[in-house]
Amino acid sequence: MSDDNGDTSKTHYICQTYVEAKGAKGAPAGVKIDKQFQYSTAEEAENRAERASQSPDCAGADAYMIIEDPSSGEISAPTFLVRIGNVPEFDDF
Repeated sequence: MSDDNGDTSKTHYICQTYVEAKGAKGAPAGVKIDKQFQYSTAEEAENRAERASQSPDCAGADAYMIIEDPSSGEISAPTFLVRIGNVPEFDDF
């Protein structure tokens, strides 16, 4: 007998920082992922993004959440909590 309560999903709160990236020959410069930090709450991820964005080396920061279904391995699209500075378009994410 399985214990199927229907609520097996796991929410992950992530802060992701970006640094400036040089463009390849003739291509425009952009940003690339620098670091990722996982937190227990949305507030912690948002606070880290705000602090990180103040660093002179940081081009921008995102705080977002994703929902993981451990039984299937599927992960939802990110839900952005805060986007600060120079961050990639959602399609580039």
